[in-house]
Amino acid sequence: MTTGPRAWLLGLALMLNACAVVPPALPSKDSASLRYNIAYTRQPQPALDVEIVLLPSSPSDFLFRQPERVDTVWAWREDGSSDALRLRDGAVHVPPGTRFLRYHYPLAPSRGGGWSFFFGMGDQDSWHVAGKAYLLRPRTVTPRLRVDLTVSGTSALLPWRADDGGVYHLRGEDLVDSGFHGFGGRRCEARVGASVLEVALLGSFTHLSDADLCAWLQQAAREVGTIRKAFPHPRITVRVVPVPGEDSPALFGMVQWSSPPSISILVGQDATAASFAGDWVALHEMLHLAHPTLLPRVAWLTEGLATYYTEVARARSGRQTAEQAWKELTSGFARGRSAARSRTMAEVVAREGEWQGIYWTGAFFALHLDVELRRVTHGRARLEDVLELLATRGPTSSLGSFGAAVDTVAGQPLFDALLARHLTTPAFSELDALLDNLGVRIDPGGVKLHAAPGSRLREAMDGERSPDDGG
Repeated sequence: MTTGPRAWLLGLALMLNACAVVPPALPSKDSASLRYNIAYTRQPQPALDVEIVLLPSSPSDFLFRQPERVDTVWAWREDGSSDALRLRDGAVHVPPGTRFLRYHYPLAPSRGGGWSFFFGMGDQDSWHVAGKAYLLRPRTVTPRLRVDLTVSGTSALLPWRADDGGVYHLRGEDLVDSGFHGFGGRRCEARVGASVLEVALLGSFTHLSDADLCAWLQQAAREVGTIRKAFPHPRITVRVVPVPGEDSPALFGMVQWSSPPSISILVGQDATAASFAGDWVALHEMLHLAHPTLLPRVAWLTEGLATYYTEVARARSGRQTAEQAWKELTSGFARGRSAARSRTMAEVVAREGEWQGIYWTGAFFALHLDVELRRVTHGRARLEDVLELLATRGPTSSLGSFGAAVDTVAGQPLFDALLARHLTTPAFSELDALLDNLGVRIDPGGVKLHAAPGSRLREAMDGERSPDDGG
């Protein structure tokens, strides 16, 4: 694992991954308020032609969450007349009598077209785009809003499942958190226990077969089982996008909190199956499914949990040794400490652009919290038990609720005092003492593990659960 690709991932994810999660609504028998007909077209260049069919009760104000490639929306009336509606800050107001809204969304990257991972990138006749980039949605989404959506012109992998007639029946909230979408490409499935990963392979690879790519994702999903008792969702979708001229197994990944969640990963087009042995990106993204989404967002904790458990899970599965895991963790802590300088943790995490400090102060706090939970319960409880408890309480949580769950698992107040110690003192000020207690020594040649007062806790953390074979 190299510092460069990991650094790129951490920075981009922190800058871009800021979607809110809406708790699932109860199914409704209400008829759809809106219908989206999405047509994939190839000429003169790949694009999505979107038609929104309105009813008298439909909303009249719409917006793009990320206006980028559309500047005009056409409003059509029943008599065939139309008006060109120019976007104002990504928004349009629908004139009375409008029956259809139509617009053209180009998929091919254009000059100054922004970060293509969201707005459209592809290979040959396969394309990847975030739903929030191309879907015009109502400015106000009410709980009763229902949406029917169809796709024509190519096969699509959206976060949701269509009915037998190819219609997706969505809640209004699905337009708000619409996840990643894939058009064209090939499909494979990876199964872990009772869960399924539906995968879109959006382009060609020099050395990788479809089976290689699906096996890699299945391995990552199985490693989540070293942290959680079962894979956190019965179904998710994953899009794999090749990056020409690159041979890294995974360059960047992100989870979007659609319902169910959707993941997309950029993979070097010239990567080999052997290179996946050292990959951590797919696992890191899937580990975000192991914790609830915190609202308001607490990036240092959610990214810290995923970063910490990325190394723990790879050690527990046998993909790396305990020494390698601690080398990765201590190297990351060193980078975080360098970025933090002498500032307190509170000062570090308050500056969102300083992702090295944010991710690794969070990972260090997760490690310390895991150690303290095991210590005060004499090994009967661990940080994973907090995640299991929170999973019974719904897909979202808050920092306060997370702390209360920690205290419940610990059987005593723990979280607030430990967090206050970290926030008010220089970041990583307790690192050296903690590593010494765990028997982790950093030598010029690497990391040495040795007997120490807390070495039994460290050994339990490294290898206490074997991954579920799935099947």
